Amino acid sequence: MSKASETFAGKVVVITGASAGIGSGFARHAATLGMRLVLADMAADRLSALTDELRASGVEVEAVVTDVADPLSVDALADRAYERFGAVDMLINNAGIMVMGYSWEIPAERWDAALRINIGGYVNGIRSFVPRLLERSTRTWVLNVSSVGGLLPSPLMAPYSVTKFGTLALTESLAHEMRMKQARVQVSVVLPDSVKSEIFRAARPGDGTPPEIAGFNEQLQQRADTQGITPEEHARRVFEQAAEGRYWIIPQPEMIDAALQPRTDMILSRTNPGQEPGQQPGQEPGGV
Repeated sequence: MSKASETFAGKVVVITGASAGIGSGFARHAATLGMRLVLADMAADRLSALTDELRASGVEVEAVVTDVADPLSVDALADRAYERFGAVDMLINNAGIMVMGYSWEIPAERWDAALRINIGGYVNGIRSFVPRLLERSTRTWVLNVSSVGGLLPSPLMAPYSVTKFGTLALTESLAHEMRMKQARVQVSVVLPDSVKSEIFRAARPGDGTPPEIAGFNEQLQQRADTQGITPEEHARRVFEQAAEGRYWIIPQPEMIDAALQPRTDMILSRTNPGQEPGQQPGQEPGGV
């Protein structure tokens, strides 16, 4: 039996953004660990289909259509979880959206949606669940899903980078606060790289989009399709590392570690982003 099976069997997990991609991988793998599930998503049809699939295999699962950007909706999610199971052991803040384009061309409403869902949704989850987790005498867990994009900012997806960097700060602040309270709440940040999902297809720009944006989107989707691990394998690695008590949950270290050292070197050497080796600040590439 794996460490995760020993640790999480019988526990209750709440997963936001559960109906597809990484979220559905969390749900399916949690079910194999013997966990009881509360699944939240805005996509009612997909959520219902996943719930039916899991129930057919004997899993105890509650589905709650939830807008994580709405504090009252997340409060209602928490109430349903406690009404159904009497307790919650783990919260996985996972719901998020991808927005692509030049940062100054992305409409204000799309920026606002990314901030409200990708950051506000996590804050709402913490506000609704952590006070109840603090009341428990047993160990509980909060997992916030950031991204490799929370360590390495990217062009043409600034809202995603901003919110995933924000997730990193939010999670570390929460971890410090739990230590200050001497709480038995284990806080972890999850940093996936490429996972097979439809996240980039869902964010595919429409007609008339500059070719560099459409091409970048296609490149990222192809990378996910060809190099990404499955959502279920991603979830297996996450739950195993959570069971080991890790704060930094990095399911694909070989991908992230290779990029972290050059970024660290860039910061420590005060090298401008995109600057060529040996190029002086303010100097044009290849010029004087």
